[in-house]
Amino acid sequence: MKNTFKAVPVTEDVWWVGAIDWNIRDFHGYQTRRGSTYNAYLILTDTVTLIDTVKAPFREEMMARIASVIDPGKIDYIVSNHSEMDHSGSLPEVIAAVNPKKVFASAVGAKTLKELFSIDREITAVKDGETLSLGNRTLTFLETRMLHWPDSMFSYLNEEELLFSQDAFGMHYASLERFADESDPAILAYEAATYYANIILPYSPLVLKLIERVTAAGLSFRTIAPDHGPIWRKETGGIIGNYAKWAAQKPEAKAVVVYATMWHSTEMMARAISEGLAAGGLHVKLMSMDEVHRSDVVYELLGAGALAVGSPTLNNHLLPNMADILTYLTGLKPRNLIGAAFGSSSAPLSAPTAGAGRR
Repeated sequence: MKNTFKAVPVTEDVWWVGAIDWNIRDFHGYQTRRGSTYNAYLILTDTVTLIDTVKAPFREEMMARIASVIDPGKIDYIVSNHSEMDHSGSLPEVIAAVNPKKVFASAVGAKTLKELFSIDREITAVKDGETLSLGNRTLTFLETRMLHWPDSMFSYLNEEELLFSQDAFGMHYASLERFADESDPAILAYEAATYYANIILPYSPLVLKLIERVTAAGLSFRTIAPDHGPIWRKETGGIIGNYAKWAAQKPEAKAVVVYATMWHSTEMMARAISEGLAAGGLHVKLMSMDEVHRSDVVYELLGAGALAVGSPTLNNHLLPNMADILTYLTGLKPRNLIGAAFGSSSAPLSAPTAGAGRR
């Protein structure tokens, strides 16, 4: 059958050879309604280099895209910017198929890949700031630990001013349009913010330090090529500026009221609280955990200045869907929020019994 999977040119020397996952709807508890992509990139220079691979079930799609521009056996180097399985799952099979001269990763990445897979070859560890000659092009490696794994790093193609940013600056968005300027700006704005809120938010202090570091180094980016979603090739300062804004978590005049209800008593309280906050001049988002997903709540909290949560009691505790969102938020560590809690219950006439519900 004729190969329908084609590589997409990013620059004269760089090609997108990733895979599109149209059907994924959950990513570690984060709802991905528009699917995702697993981006891999091929640098066709004197030393042919593959940047990252794809999730294991999508290996053949990636290999077909590579084969549309070059014999995969001509790949000299593979660089693993991030060892998470959606980017390294097919790596062992790709190594076996193409037999590259070298495989590169950060020091932590080299160790992690050996722990995850049975790879019968050395993984060359590179240091922060180290360069790698590709003949007529040069890669510079930048460690970005905990953005968002300990092994994470960026690779920067100096002559092209192109940043391979692994999970940073990305989004979960399946599309046949490979570039951000070809996509609906409203979708991009929503998905980029949702991605940051659900994936990057806990590491915001590190994001600010990284932006300061890159600014001080005088690096410029004509293109930012993340591991998920579209490639930024115009106005790359926009997504960097958004990351700086989101990482600062400067509170705005917005309140998010999140509740769960049993017999609508808590819902009545939530609506009354929302009306009062709005009367005080705040923009208010009222969200029922019976109707919305946890990842939507986190999106709305990005930039908010206040969070109010409410629940009735069930078995002398809060409702499970409220426990869910509070647990999720605890891990994401949003900052600079004024918090409030409310709820409804009725005093028992006698000792409580198992399964007793409250309003």
